[in-house]
Amino acid sequence: MRRPLKQLLCLLFGVFLAGVLSRGSALSSMPVLAAAPVLSAKSTSSSLVALDSTAPDSTTPDSITQNLTASALIEQGRAAYNSQRFTDAVAAWSQVVSVQRPPESASSAQLAPLDQALTLSYLSAAYQQLGQWESARSALSQSQSLLPARLDSVKAQQVSAQVHNALGGLHFALGETQQALEIWQVAADLYAKTDADSRYFNNLLNQIQAQQTLGYYHQVRRTIDRLEQRLSTQSAVVQIQGYQRLGQAYRLTGDLTKAQASLQTALDLAQTAAYPTAPILLERGNIAQAEGDTSTALEFYQQAIASSQSSSPGTHPDIQVKAQLNQLKLLAETEPTAVSPIVASLSLDIPKMTPGRSQIYAYIHASQSLFKPSLFQRESAAEITTGVRWLAQAIQQSIELQDSRAESYAKGALGHAYELSQQWADAQAMTEEALRIAQAINASDIVYQWQWQLGRLLKQQGQRDLALQTYREAFSTLQLLRQDIVTTSQDLQFSFRDSVEPVYRELVDLLLQPTSEQLVGADPYPQTKSEQIESEQRQLEQTAIRQTKSQLANPEQRQARLVEARKVIESLQVAELDNFFRTACLEAQQVDLDQVEQTSAAIIYPIILPDRLEMIVSLPNQPLQQYTTPVAQAKLEQTLISWRQNIEKPFTAPEGKALGQEIYSWLIEPMQTALIEADIKTLTFVLDGALRNVPMAALYDGERYLIEQYAVALSPGLQLLGPRSLQETNETALLAGLTESRHGFSPLLNVADELETVQTLVDSNLLLNESFTTEQLTQQVTQTERPIIHLATHGQFSSNAEDTFILAWDRPIPVHELSALLRAGDDSRVEPIELLVLSACETANGDNRAALGLAGVALQSGTRSTLASLWNLDDASGAVFVQAFYRAIAPANITKADALRSAQLTLLKDPNYRHPIYWAAYVLVGNWL
Repeated sequence: MRRPLKQLLCLLFGVFLAGVLSRGSALSSMPVLAAAPVLSAKSTSSSLVALDSTAPDSTTPDSITQNLTASALIEQGRAAYNSQRFTDAVAAWSQVVSVQRPPESASSAQLAPLDQALTLSYLSAAYQQLGQWESARSALSQSQSLLPARLDSVKAQQVSAQVHNALGGLHFALGETQQALEIWQVAADLYAKTDADSRYFNNLLNQIQAQQTLGYYHQVRRTIDRLEQRLSTQSAVVQIQGYQRLGQAYRLTGDLTKAQASLQTALDLAQTAAYPTAPILLERGNIAQAEGDTSTALEFYQQAIASSQSSSPGTHPDIQVKAQLNQLKLLAETEPTAVSPIVASLSLDIPKMTPGRSQIYAYIHASQSLFKPSLFQRESAAEITTGVRWLAQAIQQSIELQDSRAESYAKGALGHAYELSQQWADAQAMTEEALRIAQAINASDIVYQWQWQLGRLLKQQGQRDLALQTYREAFSTLQLLRQDIVTTSQDLQFSFRDSVEPVYRELVDLLLQPTSEQLVGADPYPQTKSEQIESEQRQLEQTAIRQTKSQLANPEQRQARLVEARKVIESLQVAELDNFFRTACLEAQQVDLDQVEQTSAAIIYPIILPDRLEMIVSLPNQPLQQYTTPVAQAKLEQTLISWRQNIEKPFTAPEGKALGQEIYSWLIEPMQTALIEADIKTLTFVLDGALRNVPMAALYDGERYLIEQYAVALSPGLQLLGPRSLQETNETALLAGLTESRHGFSPLLNVADELETVQTLVDSNLLLNESFTTEQLTQQVTQTERPIIHLATHGQFSSNAEDTFILAWDRPIPVHELSALLRAGDDSRVEPIELLVLSACETANGDNRAALGLAGVALQSGTRSTLASLWNLDDASGAVFVQAFYRAIAPANITKADALRSAQLTLLKDPNYRHPIYWAAYVLVGNWL
């Protein structure tokens, strides 16, 4: 960064923060703040427990004075809570419950037990927001003890529902998801009896989040159905609010299409009833942003702002700010030169918000959007100055409100600003302080961010060993947060690629560097062309040094690092699939690939890093081996894209072979001698990133394709479901397919011949065309135990779960439902499905992470192996391939990987199908035996 801006930042930080930080604790130890969340109409730091508005009883003259005081304090606490001034809420409600005299003092001036129970549930909710879990638990325990044994009155039912709702929130926050779900279900039954529709809908949203976390997809669908059914008999206002919440429910489950439809219904009803539309428009903008449609999102946000401004004053005071914050976040990433007007508006509007956590977070989110490398590179002094002012205000208010969570966020964001300005010591001190605060309140979702930020700072200062230790701590925290990261509330959405994935990759990068290396990292935010050239040269020099020193590291320590790096990259693959499904869904028992009884297979982990391609290779009865190819990530990925595009086009063999040969030289050539010496017959790849979208079988050494030398399989790396050969099972199959055009998809003319051929080779049941419905498929899976399921129908694999499906006669079956369907007979099935064949599916065009969908289907369905294709295949060649594959697996002592290789070679040797477009797309995921 150029010196003038750096000096400006030093001056600004000193001016704005003097006196503010001195009021905090002594600086102690903590990484980049997660991407600013998409703010929605009900956004908070975490989900707020809805507070029921049941008023306390005051039925005798003696009780009037005290109850008026109690009522005032309760309402004062509610106002503070809804403004997210949680410390003030605790203070008010604590006064209410502390002045209550014990029963033996017998006074009619005492609040009724139900009112005490209600107030204690409020108090617990506030403690939860402050991360004071023991106090929250204690308040709820007291509250429960005051509930009557029989809930005979409506008020008793309302209060009990509120208490159970708060208790479920506590269990969910502590990671006790099953208990939370069961308690919320009790609360829902109580709400349903009292016609508390708004609270009932909020409760169902809580249930959906818990059910999703637990992987209960059938329950999720049923809960959403309950939401919809309840809406049909409600007033217009309740329907508007209900459909808005229904849209949020669909967004939680990743069904953005239905989310948009529900919100459109809410919008239509609101416009007819002259009801405020700003919250609905804001949520529609959030959906559009989640879909990657930036222009539509910005348009909806602008409409939300206009609607908010035209509404009655005070109707939705925060909507305008939230929409502006979302606009700022998008424009800072896509069009930095357009942020100035929004910054000016926010400078006027944020101070008008009610003081509390919402206002503090508005300051933080706004500053985060400004503290982007793109703006720093432009040396946008005005915007940076404003961002620093906002953070100073956020820190001061969080200290005044005694809101430790907000204080940690604000100070960590300031640490990131220091990081961007390359003020390493100041960045480290502020980050360590933010980490200390987050750890003190057990806020693990914040802790990992500051651990990561601290690791980066230590690495930049050349303290590699300390950096490695801190990255390990961030990784461990993320592992504990596995469920929370992927099912976090919409109010605090993590951007996986920006704020989670880099932790894993940067840790692997450190682990695979020589232990003796003490090099200062390249500037991650080069500002000028000369700085960029200097940075790239430094990276090349570091790569050369790494290669020179790689043989000098302690062998035992190096082996331990390789084992650890493999564990981290496998954990990343799990996290990617969790993020894909929006739930920590992979529950199968992990199997160590090294313990598989296979003496002729090599397991290869290619790992894409910014400046190089690393390979960790497991050979039979040998320690792990490491190979490094100094190719930049950008060049590797562009080459992979070009190669994939080339081999999907017929009659382009020379160029395709050249690209395939270049990738072969990076990936296979470094280990070629070791593979030959170990007499390897099968290569099992645990692929990373963009490598998942290209066919390993078509790599070319100048004379032969890889498939001509080895059988090739893919593994997710984390589970093989007890690898064993297909011959150990009763070889029977369930076949299903479509030959006719359905739902806009073209007919598959050769499917009938394909399935007829399979029937001649394998004992099977057939569902064709009209008989291939979702219901019939479910029935066949549950009632007949067949180890092979072969689906010859259109389908698509995408990086988005909602765009991953297979086509049945009646409708497309989304991946969540397909997985649940294939597992439907698990309770009665002796063995899981051994092989799932998807013979006419493809990965989504232009989606460089589409293979996640394929891996997701393979894993969550519980099948041991999945055979599918990366792109749309010629119908006739597909029939030839399927026939060759099933003929190959018929003999004993042949693995699935060898059967796949045999079928691919059949096509390769056929003059009509020699080009890789016909045979290279087929991939086997999972158990290759």
